[in-house]
Amino acid sequence: MNTWFIIAQVLGVITIGFEFASYQIKDKTRYFLVTGIGSFFWALMFVAIGLATGMSTQLSLIVAATYSTIRNLVFFGIFKKNTPQSKEIGLNFLLFMILVALVAGTITVLNAPAEVRWLHALGMVTALAFVIGQYLPGVHYVRITVVFYAVVVLLTQTPINILYGDFRWNIMGIAIESAKIISVAVFYARYANQPKQAQLVFAKP
Repeated sequence: MNTWFIIAQVLGVITIGFEFASYQIKDKTRYFLVTGIGSFFWALMFVAIGLATGMSTQLSLIVAATYSTIRNLVFFGIFKKNTPQSKEIGLNFLLFMILVALVAGTITVLNAPAEVRWLHALGMVTALAFVIGQYLPGVHYVRITVVFYAVVVLLTQTPINILYGDFRWNIMGIAIESAKIISVAVFYARYANQPKQAQLVFAKP
C-alpha cells in the first residue's frame, strides 16, 4: 500500500476530531480557532493524497484547505479582539478573501482535468457560500452552507475525481466531510428544544 496514502488517512483522523468538534461550539471565536487547526491538517491530508494518487486532481483542494486555514486563524484573531476597528478589519478581510477565492478558484478550476472541471467549479461556488456563511451572524448560515460544501468535497474523494494512481477512493476524505454533516445534525439535535440559546452565543462581533 502506498505510504503517502496511509499518511493521508492518519492526517484525516486528526482532521475529523477538529472538524466534528468545531460545529458543536457556540462561541464564534473558539469555533474559528478549532476549525482553523482542523483545516491545517486537512490541507496536509490533501497533499498526501495527491502524492499518492496524482497531484493535478488535488491541487484545488490543497488551495482551498490552505486558504481555509489562513482565513479561520485570521478571523479568530479578529473576533477575539472584538472592537469597532476589528469589525471593520473583519469585513474588509472577508471581502479580500472572497476576491482571493474567486481568482484562485478560477485558476485551479481551469487547470483541473477536463473530465472533472465541473466538479471543481461547483466546489468553488459552494466554498464561496461557506466563506460568507461563516462570517454572517447566527448558527444557521455557516451550518447550512458547510453541508453543501461538504457534499461537493466528499465527491472529490471518490473515483469521480481521483482519476489516477493505485487507489480510487479516499475513504478518510469521505469520512471527514461526513463528520461535518453529522456534526451539524448533532448540533441541531442538541438544541432542538433550545434554539434561542444556540443562536444567542454564535453571533458576529
